[in-house]
Amino acid sequence: MDTANKQYGLIFDVDGVIADTEAVNARVSIKVFADLLGVEGVVREDFEAGLGRGAEEYVKAGARVHGLELTDEQVEQATLLRQEYFLKILGQEPLPPFPGVMELLDEAMQREDFRVAIATSGTLEKSRAVLNAVGVPYQKMVYINGNDVKHKKPDPELFLIAAQRIGIEPAHCVVIEDAPNGVQAAKAAGANCIAVTNSTTAAQLGEADLICDSLEQINLDTIIELIRRDPANS
Repeated sequence: MDTANKQYGLIFDVDGVIADTEAVNARVSIKVFADLLGVEGVVREDFEAGLGRGAEEYVKAGARVHGLELTDEQVEQATLLRQEYFLKILGQEPLPPFPGVMELLDEAMQREDFRVAIATSGTLEKSRAVLNAVGVPYQKMVYINGNDVKHKKPDPELFLIAAQRIGIEPAHCVVIEDAPNGVQAAKAAGANCIAVTNSTTAAQLGEADLICDSLEQINLDTIIELIRRDPANS
């Protein structure tokens, strides 16, 4: 991979950043809790502690809120059924990207001094379905998913691998995230982080270097300025 002219890395999370999949994640998880576990009254907020940490931790977070300690078998059944429901909805309903996402992706991909990566805790099948539905040309960029890592966020492994594969030091990368666990993972990797309030409040994302309400507010000049003002790059 030729990285001679690549000075900056831009790494996108998928769920809650590329498109509003968190609403669908919660919706199908609530259905799983009712259909598989017989638990009613589950709401989206019950899963907040599991945001960005992969399907298993997402399910476990909701279970803990309702006083349940699931067996490994129950967790596996729940995550498989959750993915089945998710993919079914994706096949029936449109999934538009969040405002500003495709513009930022396209702008970075056209620049010689940028490398772009997709890095998500979601499974290969689920994340690829989202990217295809939205129309993200992930085949033309580095693409890391939950199948590629042993440790999920807030562990930095996902973003360290992404930075390595695009050939850019983490300190010269900006990760775009929507969840506290993702922000923690980005910072632990030594990367800069922009958090967008698509899935939770700005107060929950306070560790990020920059917080915005929409990626429409972000351009490549913003990315470059963030990287250059990082003490690690001075």
